[in-house]
Amino acid sequence: MTSTSTSTSTLRPGPQVSLWGEDGKSPYQRLSQRMLDVTGDRGVLKDVIREGAGELVAPDASVLDITLWGMELGLLSMRRGELARFLLSPRYAYGALGCPPLIPPEATVLFEIELLDFLDSAESDEFCALSAEQQDQFPLDKVLKVATTEREFGNYLFRQKRFYDAKARYKRALQLLHRRSGPPEERPLVEEARLLVLLNLSLTYLKLERPTAALRCGEQALRIDQRSAKALFRCGQACLFMAEYEKARDFLVRAQREQPCNHDINNELRKLAWSLMSPQRERGGRWSRRRCDLCVWPGVQVPAWLGVGVSGPVPKWEHSY
Repeated sequence: MTSTSTSTSTLRPGPQVSLWGEDGKSPYQRLSQRMLDVTGDRGVLKDVIREGAGELVAPDASVLDITLWGMELGLLSMRRGELARFLLSPRYAYGALGCPPLIPPEATVLFEIELLDFLDSAESDEFCALSAEQQDQFPLDKVLKVATTEREFGNYLFRQKRFYDAKARYKRALQLLHRRSGPPEERPLVEEARLLVLLNLSLTYLKLERPTAALRCGEQALRIDQRSAKALFRCGQACLFMAEYEKARDFLVRAQREQPCNHDINNELRKLAWSLMSPQRERGGRWSRRRCDLCVWPGVQVPAWLGVGVSGPVPKWEHSY
């Protein structure tokens, strides 16, 4: 899987004689003379602008969200942090159809690609296929590395709004960490890794509108760190989603004590206040409006019984990468 930033330019046919040099060659023809042949037929040519580091992208890697064959082949020749220029012949780019109105038929295309990062899940997949007894034979560093890869893959899928797929990756990471039965001195590192996964999984369940599961993950995170503002916040969100206002209030007030100026926590308290002031169904089946005395702080109104104040905003946080 790769994450890239690209810019493109194309050479259009027509009376653009100023693009041609005295030698009768086009700019792309002159550029191609000093480029590396990636495919062996000069269909994809490469010029490295900035060297990368580490291993090449695995030859059998799946490149997501890339539609051009030539671009995929180019990415498989890159390393992390590398910036390169690729010249794609029509066969490896948009072919006889082009991509109207910007790219004409049979156009040679120039891409600049920066490979920001990639995740190699082959090692993780192989490790997860082992039995629990076999996994226990590996050192903790290996287990943490695989669990981190699973979490980062989940983060990528979450950003793509593929929440079900993200959930599966997070759950696999949790399973790996839960299986780990090492000596007591390993527990802090394992619990630290579990906390990050639980926070992300809790948010993913909220996105899937499964507040009960989100609350369960948040409460597990609190068993690891009872003062985690993010865990308290997730629990408060889940309770508010389920209209369990008293529990939501308790979690959110505790979260605000940890981070008094957090914009997201204070906004959730505002939502809680408005929920309490809106028409609600009582047990007898009658509609009523719960009355609350209001106390005003800068930028927010909340019921006085919440017992909280709000001050200036801080940067938003939603995901625990």
